[in-house]
Order: sequence, then C-alpha cells, then structure tokens
Amino acid sequence: MSNLKTFWLGLGVVLCGAIATVAVAQQAPPPITMKMLKPDVWAGLGGSGGNSTIIIGKTGVIVVDAKQTEAGAKDLLAEIAKITPKPVTTAIITHSDGDHLNGLVAFPAGVKIIAHENNKKEQQAAISSGARGAPPADRLPNQVTTKTKETMTIDGVKLELYHFAPAHTSGDLVVYLPDQKIVSTGDLVVTNRADDNPNIHFEKNGSTEGWLKNVKEMIGLNADTYVTGHGDLVTKADLQRKLNATTERRNKIAAMVKEGKTLEEIKAALPDAPAPGAAPRGAAAPGGAAAAAPQGGANRGAGAPAAGAAAGRGGPAPTPNLTFVETAYQEITKGAKK
Repeated sequence: MSNLKTFWLGLGVVLCGAIATVAVAQQAPPPITMKMLKPDVWAGLGGSGGNSTIIIGKTGVIVVDAKQTEAGAKDLLAEIAKITPKPVTTAIITHSDGDHLNGLVAFPAGVKIIAHENNKKEQQAAISSGARGAPPADRLPNQVTTKTKETMTIDGVKLELYHFAPAHTSGDLVVYLPDQKIVSTGDLVVTNRADDNPNIHFEKNGSTEGWLKNVKEMIGLNADTYVTGHGDLVTKADLQRKLNATTERRNKIAAMVKEGKTLEEIKAALPDAPAPGAAPRGAAAPGGAAAAAPQGGANRGAGAPAAGAAAGRGGPAPTPNLTFVETAYQEITKGAKK
C-alpha cells in the first residue's frame, strides 16, 4: 500500500509539474519580430505590449517604448544584444500606458528615461492611486519635455520630439529621426483597429480633435516609415487614409449633434467598424457564442489587456473608458455650449 501511495503521489507531482509548465508556456510573451529599417535603426514589433524602436548610437542604444512586462522587456534586450554589444542607455516613452513602459523594470539601472511632462504626471497619479498595473515607481521619467517641439542629440543621434496636442493621452510624444526619415508614433497610430476608430483615452484627457492634429502634423514630417504603437509599419499614405476616414466619421458625429440627435442614436448610426481581420459583428465565434465586439467596447488600447486584467496599463483607478463616438460627442457638445 505504501508503494502504491508513493506511486500516486509521484504521479501527482509529475502531472502538476506538466500543468505548471503548460501554464507558464501560455503566459510567455509572444515572440518579437525584429525589422531593420536602417543600419542603425530597428523596429521590435510585437512581443509583450507595444512596438519598440531601437536606435544605435555611438556608444549606446536608445529604445523607444519598453514593452509591458519584465519578461517581455528581457526578450527585447536579448534581441538588441544580437544586433549590437552596446548597452541600452536611454529610453523614450511615447505615452503612459503600461503596455509601453512597465517593462522598464528590466532596463539597466541609471537608464535615462525621457517622456512628456503630462506622461509623468499620469504615471504619478497611477502610483498614488494604487491602481493595478501602475508603472514602476523607480522608473519614472527623469527627463521631461514641455514644448511642442524639442530637438536634441543623444549619443550622436539627432532626434526631434513632438507633443502636438493631447490625443491618445494628454502626454503623447512623437519621436522623429530626421536623418533616417523614421517616426515612432506610439498609440497615436495602430494597425489593429479600423482606420476611422483611433483609440482615445478620454480618462487620460485624450482628444479626437487632438488626434486629427497629430496625424496631420506627422504626415507633414519628411518621413518614409512610421513605427506604430501596435501592428505593422505604415507609410505616409496609410496615415493619410486613416486621417481621411477619421475626419469623415468625426464630421458625421458633429453633423448629427447639430441635428439634435442623441448619443445613443449617433452610436447606433456610426458603430465601431471591426478591426482588420476580425469577424463581422454578430458572426459566430468558436463554441457557438456570438463574436465579441471587436477592439473592445470600452475603447481599450490596441493590445492592452481586457477588463479584469488591467495590469497592462497604468492610470488612475478604474474609470469606464469611452468609445471614439462617445469621446467625440463629449468634445463637440461641450464646445457647442461655450
């Protein structure tokens, strides 16, 4: 009997170990796809959280956006080590969502962290609120930008950092490499949402009107390649297409407001389009369930966790996120009352 008990105990340990291994494998971040844009500039697409841009300077490496988790950031750092022995010395953070900055915990101690001043304020608010997914307190920005345009040279690399207006959040930063004609957009531009449905964090003082301004300004930059916040690389023509579609949709919202239509009527007339590659609304999902609303009815950031898994994004404690239509409606009706 003793031997039988030992057998079953051992079998249980093996099974538990196998289950744990599967669970860990399921939790492992997806692989990062590295694309060389120029000999000294790479894009780290996918992985844990948003896309990253890797810029190789004279003695060190500049990284734009740091992934979502420590494991995801370690994967990114390992990929960087494959293309250069130089250390990561600077991180530029495009906005305050955790899926772009929480991986900073894996970055070297003493790394320079650059962000817009409103980005830092949003991170501090998240830490103060004790919100789940708040950014690492010891990795707050240690250099902030405050102007619409700030030009700097870091380790021999010329950069232009732009804050055109609040859009995705109140602290968006566009990173432009004039010599290489490359722009890092952060979540101002993504490819896994419909063209006319950019992600605006109303709870972070984002703005649909500001989004239009940002995209117009990015199109005006002398750039060939745009590294998006999520999804694939895009061109100036892609940005123009998104701008046209979003301008048209926002104009329709404004016209319906002028006609006296209610928010619910506008939402019914102008529903969010499915994300690229998603099943049409109402299509059967695996298991016979109705397909979930694409891109999240709560207007979550592309690639950000769903409700109940908010660890991917810092920010003050849970506030219902608004859709594009809801955000635009708030802006337009507020402006009409002035």
